[in-house]
Amino acid sequence: MGKFEITKRKNGDYQFNLKAGNGQVILTSQGYSTKSGCENGIESVRKNSQDDKHFDRLESSSGKPYFNLTSTNGQIIGTSEMYESTSSRDNGIESVKKNAPDASLDDQS
Repeated sequence: MGKFEITKRKNGDYQFNLKAGNGQVILTSQGYSTKSGCENGIESVRKNSQDDKHFDRLESSSGKPYFNLTSTNGQIIGTSEMYESTSSRDNGIESVKKNAPDASLDDQS
């Protein structure tokens, strides 16, 4: 089962990572100034990850595939790692869809 980990950055912002059951990070958030904002971001991932239209499939300037998960207003909620292939990226998207709804919460802040 996946889990969301909340951590605090050096600048004091909160962020979360969604980790798959094997511990691999599959989605990383932006920085949030408050913990409640970070928790709202997690709830947004749970909800928006179930609709494929919220996944933007992209390619970095170096040609590596990755994705962003966006909210209903188009704001980026989280970003994936860089992948070696589009099929790996698409597997990452499927992992977010599978893990996010029931992921536990691990507050390490």
